[in-house]
Amino acid sequence: MTRAAIPGLPSRYPIGELLPALYTDDDLAQRFTAGLDTVLAPVLSTLDNLPAYFDPSLAPADFLPWLASWVGVEADPAWPVELRRAVVARAVELHRWRGTRRGLVERLRLCCGVHADVRDGGGATWSAEPGATLPPPPTGELLVRVWPVREGVAVDARRVLDVATASCPVHLICRVEVLPGPPGEPEQTGS
Repeated sequence: MTRAAIPGLPSRYPIGELLPALYTDDDLAQRFTAGLDTVLAPVLSTLDNLPAYFDPSLAPADFLPWLASWVGVEADPAWPVELRRAVVARAVELHRWRGTRRGLVERLRLCCGVHADVRDGGGATWSAEPGATLPPPPTGELLVRVWPVREGVAVDARRVLDVATASCPVHLICRVEVLPGPPGEPEQTGS
């Protein structure tokens, strides 16, 4: 991320106009300060617009990775800029729900544009009756069933698996199933 001279960017505070009256007609002084204005214009413009740099929806695209690091988010550079902006903007909310079904469902909706049904196979087994046979052990598998938010939109199963695996507890195996629609709905056939 660099901010450098921008050709033609005028300074809002030209130094030549701030000089004592004695130098307003001095050609050398005015040309010298104009050169300084060219160098300082991007700095002053950045400072004038500083609040916009901290708003993910307004920050320059090359500033987003740094802003993302402030809120503990790794936004994939391959994602479109608008998606990276949305992930950074919702980072605190997503962190609040990290490690939960709701958090995974929200992250998948945001990052992959899918609805999700999460089946958690982790946990502990127990019995309410002493001496009873224990129920079968947990499967150790996190099943994520997804379907597109909008009909006719393809689901990128690899991307869904990457996002789900990154959000999945390390002791669980993550598996993704892509469905044509919400679970429980009869499948549409071409009639």
